[in-house]
Amino acid sequence: MVEPQQEDTWQTGPSTLAPSWLSVPSDWQELDRKIWPDAFGRGTNGQLTVCGISMAKLAETYGTPLYVISEDTFRDRARGFREAFESAFSRVGTEVSVYFAGKSFLTPEVVRWVREEGLNLDTASGGEMACGLRGGMDPARMALHGNNKSAAEITRALDAGVGRIVVDSLPEIELVGRLARTLGVTAPVMLRVTPGVHAETHDFIATAHEDQKFGMSLAPARATDAQAADALADDSSVSTQDVADGSAAAELPSAAMRAVSACVAHPNIDLQGIHCHIGSQIFAAEGFAQAAERVLTFMAEVREKFGVQLPQLDLGGGYGIAYTEADTPRPAQEIADALAQAVQGTCRRLDFPVPHLSFEPGRAIVGPAGITLYTVGTLKAVTVEPGQARRYVSVDGGMSDNPRPVLYGADYSVVVADAKGGLSTGDPVFSRVVGKHCESGDIVVNTTYLPSDLTAGDLLAVPATGAYCWALSNNYNWLPRPTVVAVRTVDGEGQSRVIVRGETEDDLFARMSVEPADSPDGPGS
Repeated sequence: MVEPQQEDTWQTGPSTLAPSWLSVPSDWQELDRKIWPDAFGRGTNGQLTVCGISMAKLAETYGTPLYVISEDTFRDRARGFREAFESAFSRVGTEVSVYFAGKSFLTPEVVRWVREEGLNLDTASGGEMACGLRGGMDPARMALHGNNKSAAEITRALDAGVGRIVVDSLPEIELVGRLARTLGVTAPVMLRVTPGVHAETHDFIATAHEDQKFGMSLAPARATDAQAADALADDSSVSTQDVADGSAAAELPSAAMRAVSACVAHPNIDLQGIHCHIGSQIFAAEGFAQAAERVLTFMAEVREKFGVQLPQLDLGGGYGIAYTEADTPRPAQEIADALAQAVQGTCRRLDFPVPHLSFEPGRAIVGPAGITLYTVGTLKAVTVEPGQARRYVSVDGGMSDNPRPVLYGADYSVVVADAKGGLSTGDPVFSRVVGKHCESGDIVVNTTYLPSDLTAGDLLAVPATGAYCWALSNNYNWLPRPTVVAVRTVDGEGQSRVIVRGETEDDLFARMSVEPADSPDGPGS
């Protein structure tokens, strides 16, 4: 291992390379409670703890990198979202269902937490659906999403009695209807629409604009669109000649309206309502309210055109959490109250009954409940510009356990979880925490200050990694995926247990065809 530079070689103090929002720490033991839930704290020796268990003990027992999930935090946040939405919408005279977005982090154990806290489960594939069933979730309380569901996945959902299949395209309506007819069942369907709302988030996780793969547009189709023209064959209000000469441009139904028409006409489809989702990691309230208004207006148009009163509306999730001090998440009750007021106001204007509402928080529940624990390896200073250096702190994980920074520039925070020399007392050094992978983009925490007395063997903890880290983890550079440990409080004491066993190299080889070393055709020949 490369020996770290001496403390007096680091450039300390504020850096002009730091973003304006990044403050210089005055107390290395302080935890920003906007980012760190109450389950995490500091022991008398300065060690980071969860439910009273030190990170040093967890690292010694399970190794690093290590995912640590606070079950207490998960349950508190799950219950908090359910109660907030139930309370807010009871005041406007309707009921709600809160679905945990399983794509954020899902294991059979997590499914148990979800169902015991009274939430439903949202799945995005046959595998996630299988995990929900393995975890004991009532299939009637499950939903199946996906823009390209296979016939096998849809059949499995219909056989299991999954409560809703969120249909994402016109061809899928035909597929779902055909499979339901073959099985002799009625498929419970929600139509996913794109309301055309711009969400203030990264383009890769914004899902309500037109130019992306999810959902069916609420916008009228163009007369020059041959596919739209073909779809008008059954619409007696628009003539073929009108379509041909473009005079009926304003009359052309949207893809979403054509989807409603197809569902209403199919004897094996039960159209339950409309679904939309504007994106993820969103803080502003306006986008959610705007989406609700547009989709409710569409539902009122469906009632007028087809005489069908759709009973359910799912407004998705995407509520932001704090990854850094720059983030400003809203409390669950504030989110719920604002949405209830928006829905009630729009329904009154449209003279439309408030439907049964559904919401799908995932990251907002599990994100803050999880951290990732790393061991520090090499440290080195790099001169970025004259007079300004950045210290690179390498850890024993990286983009294989958290690819979000390299995927879309996600920012994180970091703290010293345990210092071999005791309490950290060094001066702040502008730093970047990086992984061990053979990629220059393998960044764990892009900009941070860490103490000058940080040394190899110290433990670092990155908060808010409960969502989309284990779920996106991989074996790049042949790194086995880490263990996931859940920690809970029982009779006032913290208890830890493995809920996902970490991989070994033997696990990786077990999936491959490997010739014995002494085989004539093998590497030993």
